Amino acid sequence: MASTPPISSFEFEESTSSSLNSNTTRIHHMPAGAEIRPDGKVRFRVWAPAVESLSLSVEGHDQAIPFSAEPGGWYELTHEAGEGTLYRFLLPDGTLVPDPASRFQPGDVHGPSEVISPTAYRWQDSAWRGRPWSDAVLYELHIGAFTEDGTFLAAIEKLDHLVQLGVTAIEIMPVADFPGKRNWGYDGVFLYAPDSSYGRPEDFKALIEAAHLRGLMVILDVVYNHFGPDGNVIPSYAPQIFTDRHKTPWGDAVNYDNDGSEAVREFIIHNALYWIEEFNLDGLRLDAVHAIKDDSSRHILDELAERVRAAAFPRPVHLLLENEDNQASRLSRNERGEPASFTAQWNDDMHHVLHTAATLESSGYYGDYKNDTEKLGRALAEGFAFQGEVMRARNTSRGEPSAHLPPDAFVAFMQNHDQIGNRAFGERINAIASPEAVHAIAAIYLLLPQTPMLFMGEAWGSSQPFPFFCDFEGELGKLVRNGRREEFTNFPEFQDPQQRERIPDPNAEATFQSAKLDWAQSTEEVHAEWLEWYRRILEVRKRSVIPHVREMEGYAGMFEVIGAGAVVIRFWNAQSDRQLILAANLSDESRDGFPCPAGPVLWQEGGKQVGNIMRPWSVRWSFHNPKKK
Repeated sequence: MASTPPISSFEFEESTSSSLNSNTTRIHHMPAGAEIRPDGKVRFRVWAPAVESLSLSVEGHDQAIPFSAEPGGWYELTHEAGEGTLYRFLLPDGTLVPDPASRFQPGDVHGPSEVISPTAYRWQDSAWRGRPWSDAVLYELHIGAFTEDGTFLAAIEKLDHLVQLGVTAIEIMPVADFPGKRNWGYDGVFLYAPDSSYGRPEDFKALIEAAHLRGLMVILDVVYNHFGPDGNVIPSYAPQIFTDRHKTPWGDAVNYDNDGSEAVREFIIHNALYWIEEFNLDGLRLDAVHAIKDDSSRHILDELAERVRAAAFPRPVHLLLENEDNQASRLSRNERGEPASFTAQWNDDMHHVLHTAATLESSGYYGDYKNDTEKLGRALAEGFAFQGEVMRARNTSRGEPSAHLPPDAFVAFMQNHDQIGNRAFGERINAIASPEAVHAIAAIYLLLPQTPMLFMGEAWGSSQPFPFFCDFEGELGKLVRNGRREEFTNFPEFQDPQQRERIPDPNAEATFQSAKLDWAQSTEEVHAEWLEWYRRILEVRKRSVIPHVREMEGYAGMFEVIGAGAVVIRFWNAQSDRQLILAANLSDESRDGFPCPAGPVLWQEGGKQVGNIMRPWSVRWSFHNPKKK
């Protein structure tokens, strides 16, 4: 945190010529935390405006060392501690607390912080210059559940599999230090420290470097809307971290616009800069930004995006949003067609229209999408299904017009960690829909000009669940367990308390173990067939769809409703005046009224069209040049 908004300071040192074998170091200079100076001493700095004094407690030393007080509630100290030193801050009441800007917590959230030297890691990927967003085929994964070992280093062993599949970017669920040994990651309390259960900071860097050497981008999920319920001690010496001016599902909001907010804003912005600069990430996905409340003259999201892009330039950086409010204005493009602030948004509307078509589910917010072919067509063609209309599940209007945005401003998926894990038992789509339906909706989103995102294990039709899991103890663990089960009291199938007791305990080790991918399953006959299907369709995307997307110049599609669950979508390529056409029948009945293909067919899923009739669960992608005779 900083009392004034300093310019980001970043060092990139290259010791040899620019090549894949050159050694480089990267460090982001932060206004807070422990930083090793050129003379080997360590500068410690922390914002603690609610205490009158502060001391440094170094492991193995009997005497705490007083900090010097500075204006604005800051404390600073330079000490002859070195790399690997374990330390905490001593409050006037005798409480020992970790460094809120800790780069590593080897003993979890309640243990001491460790002094980390960012320059100790010698990067070998200096030739990496990123990839354009139009190339992106995302693969969402959870480090702990992606492999049996559940570590950064173990994940490296699976990168070649992803490259062969056709993935070009991995999107990693949050790694910020959380309490316990397992967590989805959205309960992080030390935003700068990769969780020790996954490995050390240098292990995370090794994973990112290994991905780059294989041509894979790496995007990290970050959480700036709340802190986790266990281990966040910042309010004990800086209560201004929160404000009661705004409320969120987690209580008082993170303070971005009240007294002391300057320091809070800098703490968050520097965290984003830290991940991009010091870890050489290609982008960030900001969790639930609709819960980030800011009434100041410059919204924290706008400032963050501007400073991250300026710091990364000329390297492309991709900033993604999760935003229930469907604010198309946050995805605007400049005169060159580049993102002005944010690159793309996870498109929940896309998921919902495809999911309800395949499963016929109508509970909760699904009721706003089921049997609404108009919304299906709009989501496929224009991005958002809700562009200002009232959503019954919210009882408020939702969204902004989005047809002016390019398709790649939206991330399309048929499942992700939320949409699987928010189900009582964490079932994947292939456990609740027919294979024909799953193939059909997958054939849509994987070839759609929107940016596709797979969830780990999806490509081989994994039969394993991905339930919600965590590792809270005592009363908090009980509250989380009971709260999880109470979430489903309004669902007819869980009216009986005994049925709710069947919902997996999030804190149980077995719940976490059930989510770990079984990689052996990918070689089994049926699953291997699914995997080959995904490889083939992603190759079609690479060969035929991505070049088309690059030339679309921001044009959205146009849709026509043929019948219930049946649509035709046309995407224009302005340079060649060529159309990419989707014809889809997402229903259990044949539908009449489809045009016959007037050009090359890229992909046919399900039965071929007979005359103007498309069979159930059939999807066709084709090209057409209206001027070509």
